[in-house]
Amino acid sequence: MSRIRTRLFSGLVFLLFIVFVGLGVFLDHMFHVFYETKLTERMEKESSFLLSSINGDDLEAKQNEETLDKAKQLLDMNASIVDPNGKIIHTTGQAGQKAINQNMLKQNRIQKGMVIDDQQDALFHYVVPIMKQSEPAGYLFLQASFQPLNEIDSQLWLALAFCLGTAVIIIVFFGYRMSMKYVKPIDYATKVAKQLERGNYDTNNYEELIIETSELNTSMKRLAESLQEMTSVGEMQRDRLQTVIENIGAGIILIDKMGYINLVNRTFRKQFKVQKHIYMHKLYHESFTHEEIIELIDEIFMTETKVRKFLRLAVEIERRHFQVDGVPILSTDDEWKGIVLVFHDVTETKQLEQMRKDFVANVSHELKTPITSIKGFSETLLDGAIDDKKALTDFLSIILKESVRLETLIQDLLDLSKIEQQHFKLNIQQANATEIIQEIEILLKHKVAEKGVQLHIRVPKEPVYVLADPLRLKQIFLNLVNNALTYTPEGGSVTIRARLRNEGYEFDVADTGIGMKKSEIPRIFERFYRIDRDRSRNSGGTGLGLAIVKHLVEAHGGTISVRSKQGRGTTFTVSLKSK
Repeated sequence: MSRIRTRLFSGLVFLLFIVFVGLGVFLDHMFHVFYETKLTERMEKESSFLLSSINGDDLEAKQNEETLDKAKQLLDMNASIVDPNGKIIHTTGQAGQKAINQNMLKQNRIQKGMVIDDQQDALFHYVVPIMKQSEPAGYLFLQASFQPLNEIDSQLWLALAFCLGTAVIIIVFFGYRMSMKYVKPIDYATKVAKQLERGNYDTNNYEELIIETSELNTSMKRLAESLQEMTSVGEMQRDRLQTVIENIGAGIILIDKMGYINLVNRTFRKQFKVQKHIYMHKLYHESFTHEEIIELIDEIFMTETKVRKFLRLAVEIERRHFQVDGVPILSTDDEWKGIVLVFHDVTETKQLEQMRKDFVANVSHELKTPITSIKGFSETLLDGAIDDKKALTDFLSIILKESVRLETLIQDLLDLSKIEQQHFKLNIQQANATEIIQEIEILLKHKVAEKGVQLHIRVPKEPVYVLADPLRLKQIFLNLVNNALTYTPEGGSVTIRARLRNEGYEFDVADTGIGMKKSEIPRIFERFYRIDRDRSRNSGGTGLGLAIVKHLVEAHGGTISVRSKQGRGTTFTVSLKSK
């Protein structure tokens, strides 16, 4: 039983006990008053009857003794005749009464109809004087016992105790039933409230309430279900917001109105390569190492307006470009709450813009050079050099060379543009790489002889088949070998190797040429990038060959890598699937 039920029962029993005790005291007093009143009235009448039969002239007369004896027999009451000195002349009671009589007489307290309540002997005394010539010749004492009244008191208290016990049993019985109806729902509500406080909104496992309290049961369950739904919605929204914040493509910092950092998302940590604990719950001017960011935050705190800045910040050993937006957080009543900083890494955008500018400049330069040559020699011929047969032949040869170079450049640009388009498709099939490499050897035989370079083919005797577009595969190998011949000086060598790796083949195109610096390797696949511009231009190269190779290899689902040391040569490795 719950503490509420125990307190309720204890209070009811205690209240009932107080009521019964008070009732007993009241009834006992009323019975005493009633009994004494009736007894006094009775004794008054009996004393008047006895006085009429008592010889007042001679108190010691035998008649008086007989009268007292008859009175005791008829009235069931003791009587005594006492002289003025307190001496008992005749009595039907106990001899000890003498002390009381003498004591009362000495104090001159005897009056007509006086009532004396003797609690010690449990007697009730009624005293009347026996008059003789208007003077008291003696006194008539009537004694009645309190025993009947005491028996009534005992029976009264016994009855009250029985009633009290019966009432307690009835209260416990009906109280328990009532508590099942009214206290139990309170216990249920208390349990549910505690569970709701702990965040447990599932009330299906709790005890069912009885019909009289089903409304409370329903209300509590609806409350729990509503809270559970609200909590679920809140948790779902919080999880969604947390997921969005953590995975959004911009770094986010949340600073409260006191300047403490409360949120650092994953993107920011990745952008700046830092740990979360460095920033969380710390002042922003103690956490940030970039003065530009601190100045931006200070500006927002002072102006309480949105601020956008483009910052170039150091991240470890590199410098990256960021677009930083700072927004003040204000409540509906314009109370200052804090700041949100959003970091957009625009480094790649800046690089793409620079690449676009470089591309436009390179294309303009590459187109301008052959066009200038063609224009210059054409003007020279028109100015009279056409009559000089040798000059005519030389100039026309130059014009043809520059035209071929211009045609090659335009064709490479068209190929590169086509490859980069989404709808570009390859004619994938089982291509014989051995046969393609042998064809390239024949095509470049003349150039190999002119350069004084040796071309070595190191492929398996059996045909090597890979999943590729034969024409594009030939273009890949042709560009790589041609590039190797261009940068390999006389007396050097170029080697083509093929070897089986896992579920495909790896092809190496290695040369013993000039090589390149380690810092140049990441840029060799950029458009128009050349290690040695004069050597490449003189060979008729456009600077787009390796960019085309990279795009074609990736379009085949393969990979290309480079190993090089300056002065010791370069090796390009192409990996393609065989099935």
